[in-house]
Amino acid sequence: MSRRLLPLLLILGVAAAVGGAAATGPAQMPGASAQAWAIRVTGGGGTASVTAPPSNGPAFSGGFAYPSDGSVITTGATSASASTTIGNTNAVGRASADVASVSIFGGEITADAVAARATAGAQPGGAAGDFNGTAVVNLQALGQSASSGRINLGDWGYAIVNAQGTDTSAPAGAHGHKGYVTALIVHLNIDHGGLPAGSEIQIGYAEAAAQTPPPPATAKPKAEPLPSAPSNPAAGDSPSSRPKPDKQKGPQFRVPPEVHPPLTAGRYVFPVYGPSSYVDTYGAPRADVAYHHGDDIFGQLGQPLLAVADGTVFSVGWNDIGGNRLWLRDGQGNEFYYAHLSAFSTFAANGAHLRAGQVIGFMGNTGDAEGTPVHLHFEVHPVSLLYLGYDGAVNPTPYLDAWKRLRDLPFPIAGAWVSGVPGSIPAPQPGAFLLSMADISSADGLDPKSLERALAPPRTDANGLPSSGLPTTVPPRGDLGRS
Repeated sequence: MSRRLLPLLLILGVAAAVGGAAATGPAQMPGASAQAWAIRVTGGGGTASVTAPPSNGPAFSGGFAYPSDGSVITTGATSASASTTIGNTNAVGRASADVASVSIFGGEITADAVAARATAGAQPGGAAGDFNGTAVVNLQALGQSASSGRINLGDWGYAIVNAQGTDTSAPAGAHGHKGYVTALIVHLNIDHGGLPAGSEIQIGYAEAAAQTPPPPATAKPKAEPLPSAPSNPAAGDSPSSRPKPDKQKGPQFRVPPEVHPPLTAGRYVFPVYGPSSYVDTYGAPRADVAYHHGDDIFGQLGQPLLAVADGTVFSVGWNDIGGNRLWLRDGQGNEFYYAHLSAFSTFAANGAHLRAGQVIGFMGNTGDAEGTPVHLHFEVHPVSLLYLGYDGAVNPTPYLDAWKRLRDLPFPIAGAWVSGVPGSIPAPQPGAFLLSMADISSADGLDPKSLERALAPPRTDANGLPSSGLPTTVPPRGDLGRS
């Protein structure tokens, strides 16, 4: 059990006794949920899923094979369980899944055991969770030992160990935590072992969530009738005559941290492809989250959004504030939040590993940004401040300034997005990369020859170094995106 979650669970009973005595009016109850399953195979194969509530008991099997001949996967015993505990002011969700003796594609991938664990707890003082106990024991992939991260499987696919994500979004005044983990994922890039390209085998999934209710709304005082016109029932209904209710006090947040830890996982790129604009609005007041935790980068509807670093995507989906949103975690553990997307690229899947510069989605104004100018809400959460939860976000402006100045991006040229050209495609095919050139205007799309020149491989001199055809600028000193 994590150090963050242990104090939370120890004081649940005390919080219930103290919190209930101070409540006024009808109180809302906290909530929790959990889900788990042992095996899922694209095409419909898999073990039973359990959820709570309702708590429908654990699911067991003496073994599993898919298809019936076991040519794709065979295992020993499997189990899955989910449970919740809900008090007057606190809630806990727990989920677990276990699979023994895994063999995939006739022994190409094997493991002695796979276990997934997720726990989440919430109380008036906060929310937390962990994945303690998640493990893949003695994993062998194509004859090689593996323990964590992404594993290449020849030319036909890859595996991901311990793909996990968290979501701490909650209504104003409430605390919430949701965590989900898949212990082992095998993804096929091409047809293999009887499964078509794009198929996945997922082993060991656990998800747990808990949230406190928002504070009760302040009762609005009744409007006093206007003494000057008691005979006119409509007079007291004018907006100016109604007493204004007190503003509801929001949750107390920490002061926005004014630090900028260096991000050292590798090369970083600007998150928006093509012309865009932004200003420093970090820390500005916001009604829903007390203050602005990031910057808004403005552009055009459908403009491609890029993975800022090599990393793993998680928490892909929707919430009422962020709309279409996702997170990206780089190899160092730093996390980046993208919100208000109009759509996701096909690469944006939970647990997917992306390279810096790959298209991750497309700019929009979904969620609470509906009706505002199209933009990307972008946040930076350094690994050293993740213990602060959502308030560990730092001002992204210095990072964005540094990334925008970088011009020697060594990424292959795969396509371009040109805005405002009649008949042009509004967004690139998923998987497009940033053009490795200093000036996008040299490939404006209006002159086919200029586009040919832009897409041509860079020229080199006799020593194999780039010639002056495509300049390579040395990154500036103080670039926060590099060690």
